[in-house]
This record gives sequence, C-alpha cells and structure tokens, in this order.
Amino acid sequence: MEQWPVLYQQWKQFIIAGEAVTPWQKYFVLFYQAFMEADRWKQYLNGVGTTLTVTAMALAMGVTIGVIVAVIRTSHAQQRPGRRNPVLGLINLVCRVYVTVIRGTPMMVQLLIMGMVIFKSSRNFTMVGALSLGINSGAYVSEIIRGGLMSLDPGQAEAGRSLGLNYFDTMRFIVVPQAIKAILPALGNEFIILLKDTSLITVIGGKELLYAAQGIYSRTYEQMFPLFGIAIIYLILVMIFSWLQGILERRLRQSDRR
Repeated sequence: MEQWPVLYQQWKQFIIAGEAVTPWQKYFVLFYQAFMEADRWKQYLNGVGTTLTVTAMALAMGVTIGVIVAVIRTSHAQQRPGRRNPVLGLINLVCRVYVTVIRGTPMMVQLLIMGMVIFKSSRNFTMVGALSLGINSGAYVSEIIRGGLMSLDPGQAEAGRSLGLNYFDTMRFIVVPQAIKAILPALGNEFIILLKDTSLITVIGGKELLYAAQGIYSRTYEQMFPLFGIAIIYLILVMIFSWLQGILERRLRQSDRR
C-alpha cells in the first residue's frame, strides 16, 4: 500500500496524457481518487456516523409516536358500545388523520415541506431530516403495533382486568409483551427501511452517506466508485442489523419454550 500513491500519480498522468493503460490501471486510479486521495474515506466514515445517528433518532421518535397512536386507536376500538369517551374519540380522529396523511403522501414531498417550508429558516438540515423521518416512521409503526395489539385474544386483557390490574398495567405486563413477539419482524423491516431512507435527506442538505458520495464525485467527475461504494456500505449495514434482528427473534422463541 505504500506504493499506491506513486502508482496512482504515475497512472493518472498516463490517462491525462492519453496514453494506453490497462483496465486494471484505469480502475485503480478511479478507486484511489474516490476513496484514498486526500483521505476521502473519512468523508464516507463521517457519512456513516451521521446516517446511524439519524436512523437512531428517527427510530426512537417513530417508536414513541407509534406506540402512543397505536394505544389510542386500540383503546378507542375496544370501547364498549354505549360507553364511548368523546375526548378519546376526538384524539382518535386526529391520530387517524395523521396516519392517513403521512401514509398517503411521498416521503420525498414530506422532507421538502419540512425543510423548505416549515423549517426553512433552520440550517440544521440533518436534524430536520431526522425529525421528518421520525414523523413518517411513526405512522407506519403505529399500524404495525396496532395490528399486533388487535390480533391478540381479547380474553388476555380481560384476564388482566379480572386480576385487579388497571388498563395501563394490563397493557404493560400482559398485552404488550405478547404483541412485541408478533410484531418484531415487521418492526425490524421498518427499521431497515428507515436506515435506507436516510439517503433521502440529501435533498434538503442533510450530510449523510449519499451527501458524502455526491461531494466526492462532484470533484472527481466520476460517479461509479462513490455510488457503488455507498451501496456496498448500505448493504453491509442492513446485513448487520438483519443478523442482530435474527438473534433477537431466536432468543424470544427460546424464551417461549421455557
């Protein structure tokens, strides 16, 4: 590797001068200028850090919003006839509108509205992107959690109430632990989608992985290696998180057998 800078400069001059070079020499020059020259690999590394940070923030926000919306909508749906709470009904209506609007409009449009209309005076584009992704993810997570809660036998909640537990304790100790096992695969898929969707915040100036690649190929005028490079990075990240998800699912299945 100590000879790489020398070879790079030598073969680059051959290409500039129009001399014949082998495909290996050409691709080495393109690879070197995309990743090694001027320590450009650090830009990718910074992009990965920002991508993971945005993903974690958006996931935390999405799960929080999703749980709240799912519990409200499930509570409203499980009210007994003739004993419906009007306040809960109003809040449920707001939640339904939120889910419908978020799921019915493109993520790109939501990002542009957040970055160029609502927060147009903000210069922290990465945080605006994380907020947008979190709000978007919350709508999908709420439907995943709501589906898991509604799929459980109503007798589970009734058994908890018969033991003297209030509604929240019943949900916390009986319903939610069982629902988590059912919705974990769907939540894992939503997390992976969220990880990949972080690339969209580039449109409002978010400095994540794709932003780093764009900055590099705008200087080198060669797009192949930067774009293929970040594609491989995304693939590795997704494979790692899929592996961790598989471990968690296996442990939950083992706990069921005990």
